[in-house]
Amino acid sequence: MAPEPPPRDLASRDDLVLLTCAEMAKADAAAIAGGVPGTTLMEAAGRAVAETVMAHHAPRRAAVLCGPGNNGGDGFVAARYLQAAGWSVRLGLLGEPSALKGDAAWAARGWKGKVEPLSPALLEGHPLVVDALFGAGLTRPIDGPAGEVIDRVNAQGLTVIAVDVPSGLHGDTGEILGRAPLAAQTVTFFRGKPGHHSLEGLRHCGRLTVADIGIPPRVLDTIRPLLWLNAPALWRGGLGHRDPADHKYVRGHATILGGAVATGAARLAALAARRTGAGLVTIATPRSVLPVYQAAEPGNLVVDCDDAAAFGGMMADSRRNAMLIGPGSGLVERTEGAARAALATGRAVVLDADAITLLARAPASLFEAIHGPVLLTPHEGEFRRLFPDLAEMPGKVERTRAAARRSGATVLLKGADTVIAAPDGRAVINVHASPALATAGAGDVLAGIATGLLARHLTPIAAAAAAAWLHGECALGFGKPGLVAEDLIGRLPEALAAAMAAN
Repeated sequence: MAPEPPPRDLASRDDLVLLTCAEMAKADAAAIAGGVPGTTLMEAAGRAVAETVMAHHAPRRAAVLCGPGNNGGDGFVAARYLQAAGWSVRLGLLGEPSALKGDAAWAARGWKGKVEPLSPALLEGHPLVVDALFGAGLTRPIDGPAGEVIDRVNAQGLTVIAVDVPSGLHGDTGEILGRAPLAAQTVTFFRGKPGHHSLEGLRHCGRLTVADIGIPPRVLDTIRPLLWLNAPALWRGGLGHRDPADHKYVRGHATILGGAVATGAARLAALAARRTGAGLVTIATPRSVLPVYQAAEPGNLVVDCDDAAAFGGMMADSRRNAMLIGPGSGLVERTEGAARAALATGRAVVLDADAITLLARAPASLFEAIHGPVLLTPHEGEFRRLFPDLAEMPGKVERTRAAARRSGATVLLKGADTVIAAPDGRAVINVHASPALATAGAGDVLAGIATGLLARHLTPIAAAAAAAWLHGECALGFGKPGLVAEDLIGRLPEALAAAMAAN
């Protein structure tokens, strides 16, 4: 018999790293300390912005809006390059040129055109707008002249190229501080930030370009970031391990608690787990609806299981290495008892839907019961029930991390900007998704994919990251209106192939 494979965790990929504002400041400082002048970084940043503008737009009028800090300095450099390329450029500054300091003052000295006060007059003639007002670390809401100009930009529907972030979007939390322009493109530097991939970031950033401005990648060795943008490179190594002696139990046996009413949920999850590669999948069902499950997909194993004690008895078979409790299982005592029996095994468990709702009545008791690889998959409402004091915490990444630390489980907080966080602080943001996933049963499919990957011996964070990406790829690959949950499962073989082939 082939030995059981070891757990397969996330790979560390520097090219997928996301940096907080503080970490980006450390990267800048490390580059400067290593001999790269700040003015060299600013010159490269402004040039990258101008090159992005010129790569996508023919020469036209441009309004470059500069703030009083280094973001504004980048704008001065970009304006210089655009003007040299034949663009008609008006530059507006928030504040007085004499108040600029450091590298920003250096960049302003290189601009030989007129510096106008920031005002809506700069927007006459429907220009392309380069937004270099405020960077990612802004801490107060935008108002005054800057707010007036941003409001006018949005009202007129002007094309905006944002420098670092659209002004007003916080680089860490993704919150909008008062207002922010709706950019067609955003150019950031060295690495992206969490805010770029937040819900508001997806709404405001447009196409994101991450420009190389000369910061050596080795600075990441001292920063040691713990946040990545989701992509197959992080986890596909866990999908390809094969041995000639493998058999179905080596590929894992997933067990799913079925319910008496919403019987489709467990069936969707079971089929998704099988398509994802679990060797066997059993649905544990109330005896009263056993024929419903038996008459469905022939590859699903079906056993009668009327109560938590019966489910606990099934756990005597140690080959049942991954369990899913919640999809359609019902808000009943049987669901809560089965969840606790699953947790008691110390094996991989996914808690979703009804299980989360029931266990949220006594969160502390749930967290005390977690001592193995556990994945919680709440949507925002379920998260609020489980972690009421964390729900208003700014920043989806930080509140998901806080929930993972508190619970001892990996937490997958769903949304267009799904965040997956492990108790050790590592986190992944998944934006590889489609609005078409807002359909009944899609969450059951996601839970089934994750359970299948846990059965295949991926760690919870790797399984969750892979499940979120594959789920999104299934929806994106469907490519036409009318997507329903069953279609996602049919697309899983193509999604898995795409993950293995991706760069």
